[in-house]
Amino acid sequence: MKSPCVELCGFDGRSGWCQGCGRSREEVRRWRNLRPGEARRVLDDLPRRLTKLAQTDAPARASKS
Repeated sequence: MKSPCVELCGFDGRSGWCQGCGRSREEVRRWRNLRPGEARRVLDDLPRRLTKLAQTDAPARASKS
């Protein structure tokens, strides 16, 4: 299965998810060895994770302005 990496790696300190693709460090590390069902579950959850990251990052950006 193709990697969801968008080459914007940076891991969120709270969730541990990559701010570019939404995967955890462990998921990134294991990606090539994940079973198709495991990879599909991760892929299906990425939109939710990225939305959550965007929501939690918005207050931090607003306070820096």
